[in-house]
Amino acid sequence: MGRHTSTLSTCFAIAITMTVGGLAPAATASTAAPPDGKNSKAGKGGKSGKGQSAGDAAALPSVSPTPQSLRLAGDDAAVSKSVLVVADAATDPAARELLVQELRSHGAQSVEVVSPDSLPLSTAGRLTVRLGPATRPDIAEDLIGTDVPDRAEGYALRVRGGGLQERVSLGGKDTAGLFYAVQTLRRLFVRDGERASPGKRGDRTDRGGDAEGWRIAGVSVSDYPSMPLRGTIEGFYGQPWTPAERLDQMDFYGEVKANTYIYAPKDDPYHRGKWRDPYPADKLAELGKLVDRATANHVRFTFAVSPGTSICYSDPADRKALKAKLQALYDLGTRAFSIPLDDISYTKWNCAGDQSAYGAPGRAAAATAQAALLNDVQRDFIATHDGAQPLHMVPTEYGDLTDTAYKQTLRATLDPRIEIMWTGTDVVPPVITNEQADAAAKLFGRKVFVWDNYPVNDFDNTSGRLLLAPYDKRAAGLSERLTGIVANPMNQPYASKVAVFGAADFSWNDRAYDATKNWPRAMAHLAGDDRKATDALLVFGDLEHLAPTFGATPWQPQAPELARRTAEFWTAWDAGDRSRAVAGLRPYAESVSGAPSAIRAGSVEAGFTTDAKPWLDATELWGKALVKVLDALTARLGGDEVKARALLAESDAAQRQARDVRVDPPRNSWGKVAPKVGDGVLDTFITRAGAQLRDSAPTTG
Repeated sequence: MGRHTSTLSTCFAIAITMTVGGLAPAATASTAAPPDGKNSKAGKGGKSGKGQSAGDAAALPSVSPTPQSLRLAGDDAAVSKSVLVVADAATDPAARELLVQELRSHGAQSVEVVSPDSLPLSTAGRLTVRLGPATRPDIAEDLIGTDVPDRAEGYALRVRGGGLQERVSLGGKDTAGLFYAVQTLRRLFVRDGERASPGKRGDRTDRGGDAEGWRIAGVSVSDYPSMPLRGTIEGFYGQPWTPAERLDQMDFYGEVKANTYIYAPKDDPYHRGKWRDPYPADKLAELGKLVDRATANHVRFTFAVSPGTSICYSDPADRKALKAKLQALYDLGTRAFSIPLDDISYTKWNCAGDQSAYGAPGRAAAATAQAALLNDVQRDFIATHDGAQPLHMVPTEYGDLTDTAYKQTLRATLDPRIEIMWTGTDVVPPVITNEQADAAAKLFGRKVFVWDNYPVNDFDNTSGRLLLAPYDKRAAGLSERLTGIVANPMNQPYASKVAVFGAADFSWNDRAYDATKNWPRAMAHLAGDDRKATDALLVFGDLEHLAPTFGATPWQPQAPELARRTAEFWTAWDAGDRSRAVAGLRPYAESVSGAPSAIRAGSVEAGFTTDAKPWLDATELWGKALVKVLDALTARLGGDEVKARALLAESDAAQRQARDVRVDPPRNSWGKVAPKVGDGVLDTFITRAGAQLRDSAPTTG
């Protein structure tokens, strides 16, 4: 499966600093809920914006995915030099280990883990953190007044500071909820003096804390995911991710509370063409490590095998081979499985036996054969293996809302326990609306599971592109109509994190999702919360903003912020205010030119700079060309024609060098092509500005 502009101008008005604007700090937040006793109960949609003053919003730390309820609840708790963690046998080990690691990295010199029945009589002067099931008596008592969601993967968190016994309690509905509670806690650490807070702080040093050290924001959180399934499907054509890249992705998914990863790379021969063959021992060992890392991050590793190009649906030997392939992964710890039947022909059979069993090939016959195979796997494999999740499938007709004999047969005969994946109204849908999701549910006889083909860049219209626009154009309310969403990423795994960060936020809490807020947060995550690097990533992301479909019109535009600024330039220029036009654009031009070096300075994930290297190289040159042409206009306006011509020549040379850059070595099937950077906006402006210098007589203004 190859896979509205106005909001982005708003985003940039809030988000970009450098020399041209102001980025909202990475530690601001947008969610709150009414005071205790007035919270939305679990399952009521998590309306988290009410009951929050402007001052409270400024004081709240930024948490992504956006919690259903996050509100100020009192004083911060100081991270003391010695911290107690209260955990028992029911505490998720991964959550406990992560908690200890975070406390140590935020000022705790020693962290003692004790059970509830061995807690010291006095904990004065030591921060106490309770971690475990929300029903554990000590945690339940601490969480009084904070809703504990009765939802899978839900959790509640309460910070109580300002007294002699400062404490934090994290209670989970289940082990995943505990893990996610700690992931939220990671975003609540603030340095003294960084954040306004209600109440009196007092002197932390008398309780073993560090007055210049770390605190945990005094908040109350009640949270759960709106969608059961959230994550990615590695389902692209071209070079698959490496083992190390996949392991990194599992850690990333844990951080953003994504719980699903579907292994389905089209160019893994054992996934598709050689599906009958068992994986070699080394490849199986590699997959085993991936399953283990996924499990540690509460990610459901889902193994997909795609037999549709050659399977004989009616052949018992093929069915046995398919189940043997699944069994090998079950033995590694896999408990979720998928059988995609996309991108195959259903107008011909692969064997004569299917002609005899199902009749002449066609839509209805193909659906009958596929349902027979899938029902057999669900009945004789999934249902007979402890812990196995319901089977996933991708129908051959996966990207439209047309009722056909194929869909009619599938909805009438496919086991209702089987999840059906759907890509929207097209392979790459420009929008997904609630009405479309309702229609898809009717067509397939169940809620569908969306395979979202963004930010995948394996099709011709994406040649030479990184897709760094935010996750957008998916309607609030889809959580009531879908079983989940998985994004199909790019061949470039680290660059894909921008969109996946947004998809995880949306699928966790779609009604609170705001692309204009999520996009800067995604960039800040890549930048390790470094302000300058975040700003540079936002500028660079604007130049890689175009998101194409299979049609002629992209569903996200190219360089909306640069386009806005260049439009302002020409308005002023054409009105005769030419010095102001140049002066207004030049600082942003410098931010374009300087973005690559700021991104490469060390704060941004190294994998991202590797993924983006050709685009960064080209951006540096295009940025230089932009600055030089503006400087040439300045020289012309000042009457220095010789300097203007020299600067124009430098701009022309930088453009030629930029056009000579190639994606090499290429990860995509589109090969060694020129990386596209702000194309149609950046190059068009430079050309038009250069024409002013070539075609106009010397002018002052």
